[in-house]
Amino acid sequence: MADLDSVIKESHRARLFPVLAETSKEGRATSILLACLASVSEFGRVMLGSLGQRVGSRAQIAAYTEVSFPMGRGEKAARPDGLLVLRIGSRTWTALVEAKVGAADLDATQVETYCEVARRYGLDAVVTLSNQFAALPAHHPVALSTAARRKVAVYHWSWMNVLTQATLLIDGEGVADTDQAFVLSELVRFLAHPSTGVKGFDRMPPAWPDLVAKAQAGAPISAGDESVREVVGAWHQEVRDLSLILSRQLTTEVHPAIPRAHRGDPEARVKADAERLTAEHCLGASLLVPDAAAPIEIRADLRGRSLLVSMKVRAPEDRKSNKARLGWLLRQIEASEADGLHVRLHYIGRAPSRQASLAEARVDAEEIAGGRDAPELVSMEILLVRDLAARFAQRNKFVSELEAAVPSFYERVGQHLKGWQPRAPKLREERAEPESVSVASLAEASEGGEEEGGPSDGWLVPVQE
Repeated sequence: MADLDSVIKESHRARLFPVLAETSKEGRATSILLACLASVSEFGRVMLGSLGQRVGSRAQIAAYTEVSFPMGRGEKAARPDGLLVLRIGSRTWTALVEAKVGAADLDATQVETYCEVARRYGLDAVVTLSNQFAALPAHHPVALSTAARRKVAVYHWSWMNVLTQATLLIDGEGVADTDQAFVLSELVRFLAHPSTGVKGFDRMPPAWPDLVAKAQAGAPISAGDESVREVVGAWHQEVRDLSLILSRQLTTEVHPAIPRAHRGDPEARVKADAERLTAEHCLGASLLVPDAAAPIEIRADLRGRSLLVSMKVRAPEDRKSNKARLGWLLRQIEASEADGLHVRLHYIGRAPSRQASLAEARVDAEEIAGGRDAPELVSMEILLVRDLAARFAQRNKFVSELEAAVPSFYERVGQHLKGWQPRAPKLREERAEPESVSVASLAEASEGGEEEGGPSDGWLVPVQE
């Protein structure tokens, strides 16, 4: 069996303009992508950085296509779509690349075969690309055996993720070299063209309508059912696609909020959301927008066939009355249309929350806030509620409605909200100079206070109750 150096010697450098058959869509897309990773420094840094590789200015990325790995007597040579070689000083990191385009999904057997190839040749990872989505590169959309992933890391990029990262770099003027920026813009143009086969998540799985019908009818749903796991997996893909849509709209990276315990264990995430689905008949997610007042909370209620999108902020503690606290929130979104928006108010202790439409809250904030005798208002939510009725169970309509509702909510509410925080303490005039709080000054103030029967301003003396 040949070694890796021999394989590289027989391979071809990834080209921006590959000379391949018109029918080889996967080969052309992979070659162009790998060539951009190797030639556009910032793009290579971002993409490989998502795989845990710190790519500095001295790092070198080499990319190859038409690679062939001999597998020994009686075995066919393995022919993945590409090979990445990252050299950082004396350290080398290598990865096989396997890509699918259009409606073609990754095959678990094929990916596991490439894991075995990587293991035999001492490679570090296998990277896959397809129109399937993963919350994190380490969360693979295809279920792989534990044995296959032993000693070899497996990562996944969706084509839409690649397109989004390239778009963010261009929109943010993140590529310093003008020639490299042009190359990256051409990659975006290529991937965005319909003929390339790059597409977003557009429909829930076949099990979706039946599962919605069961939830609405109150029929028992088991977290272990394959249909439940299939729906949860699809939901995770849709949430990731939704975060990429917002990223491109806002020209900043939006991430799904994933609990720390689930970041390294995608199976635990699927299990937790499957249990929530069976217990609450709903799917939930949070999106983190940089510098936003709060996460965007998303809830798909299967029993009610409705979507809820919301953000929750802390009530301003420098306003004494509940009416003033609610007014602080309403002023932030006073220019927003009220249709479909609601306000939910949360009080201190175990007092029940109150909810009203935004239109009602604008008419009588004091009544909605509960009046003067109500418990202290501690937090407030703005919610967008969309009743989808029969459209909820339709596989493609559900996705399109969700992808319309979340950006609409952010435009009407999210981008206007500001979180409250206490004001910074002010420097008192009599203590403006450092000498006024020196040891000598403190001693003098203390002695002066004793002579007069107590400190003149109560400073540094504990209050006795």
